Amino acid sequence: MTYACDVAVRAEATLGEGPTWDAGAQRLLWIDILGARLHTYEPGSGRRTIRTLDQHIGAVKPRSGGGLVLNLRDGVALLDPDDTFRWLHHEPVPGRRANDAAVAPDGSLWAGTMRYDEAPGGGTLSRLTGAGSVETVLDDVAVSNGTGWSPDGRLMYYIDSPTRRIDVFDHENGRVTNRRPFISTEDGAGFPDGLTVDADGCVWVALWDGAAIRRYTPTGTLDRVIPLPTPRVTACTFGGPDLTDLYITTARIGLNTPHPTAGSLLVLPAAGKGLPHPSFAG
Repeated sequence: MTYACDVAVRAEATLGEGPTWDAGAQRLLWIDILGARLHTYEPGSGRRTIRTLDQHIGAVKPRSGGGLVLNLRDGVALLDPDDTFRWLHHEPVPGRRANDAAVAPDGSLWAGTMRYDEAPGGGTLSRLTGAGSVETVLDDVAVSNGTGWSPDGRLMYYIDSPTRRIDVFDHENGRVTNRRPFISTEDGAGFPDGLTVDADGCVWVALWDGAAIRRYTPTGTLDRVIPLPTPRVTACTFGGPDLTDLYITTARIGLNTPHPTAGSLLVLPAAGKGLPHPSFAG
């Protein structure tokens, strides 16, 4: 199968990340972590916005009651529809920042952190509710990255990028057990970064320094490889009115001669069929 990759938003993001389809607003949310910028893009109209924040941001997700939840360097914050900013959980740790996050089927936020120097064990994965409760799920992480759930919510996929694996857990009632490897990437293929799960239960993963997106079946079989023009591919998600277009974020950081698309938001029209994104229940 041949895929035609388009540039949805031409940009020069230092570390583009975290694409999320906001179905209520029919827009894509994405971020530049180190540029401390929150981007929105409306495919229907082409309208774009850019908001510069006061600190590095790891992820942004829509909230069920309107507004956004932000995984920031110093904790998790809420941005209300009237633009009011308030902390849900404020926990600054010197040398540490937020990274990827995902909303579980029950509406909780699973937020990752990492050290700026990517030291092993310096990051965490935590589960937060709209009431403000926080539970550390994993406390021995280097670079907390892609997180997603199977269509029935019974499995959770998770990436700690330096391990070069996607792991899978059993998931029930906000708890995960029985961690085991799902797939491992071979030498030279790049590092797993962000992921999304489609309506068939297949896992699509962005490969940092791999210049590609891969799709794995629920049994862990590699069945698609989508080459991309720039090596630092960071994350992917399905969006558009029918959740059939695959949006892909990329990065420019560390590239001596970046490709013209590095740091842009890319799109593969009609790539597959995604799952609806739950909103944060808070």
